[in-house]
Amino acid sequence: MSGRPMSDRPLRVDPAERITAAIPGARRRQGRLRQGRRPRSARRPRRLVRGFFRFTILLLLWAAILGGGTIGYFALTLPDTSQLGTSLRRPTITILAEDGSTLASLGDLFGEPLSLKQMSPFLPQAVIATEDRRFYSHFGIDPIGLVRAAVIDLRARHVVQGGSTISQQLAKILFLTPERSLARKIRETLLALWLEHRFAKDQILEIYLNRVY
Repeated sequence: MSGRPMSDRPLRVDPAERITAAIPGARRRQGRLRQGRRPRSARRPRRLVRGFFRFTILLLLWAAILGGGTIGYFALTLPDTSQLGTSLRRPTITILAEDGSTLASLGDLFGEPLSLKQMSPFLPQAVIATEDRRFYSHFGIDPIGLVRAAVIDLRARHVVQGGSTISQQLAKILFLTPERSLARKIRETLLALWLEHRFAKDQILEIYLNRVY
């Protein structure tokens, strides 16, 4: 050992500590940063949550693309709606006997179309009450009615109620066939939305009553 006193020995100071000591408050900030670091195990839940949100967004994006493509396809394959103004009923043929009595009638029996004002007010009210209670409040499709019909059908384990609105029924009567298929149901829904956009509620109800009754 040398004869120098302990106070005369040169002290080795880390350059980082010199910088930290020279800047006021640096030691406190450095301590807070060290204490604020989280272990890697604590970062895993965040990564899982971010991955889940990314997967959900991608799934919704692909669902929107597929849904839009499906709707576009069925929209392009809709029947010609210009036939709405023409009579789609078959002509009536009546077979008479020699004495003038009617033996048989073939085709659709119908008279002159009537407006709602010419009809009894009880007829539209009765039809709306039995067929489509929210006719004047929905946009052509009744989500509440669809959910109710689905619940009733599930409980009965067979189709009891269809949940179709008056607009959907009119679209089926005017443009579609009575077949039961998913493709026909999609076209019926699109045509019901078109009818709601093209005509007022009273006009749709008037056409429906003249076609059905």
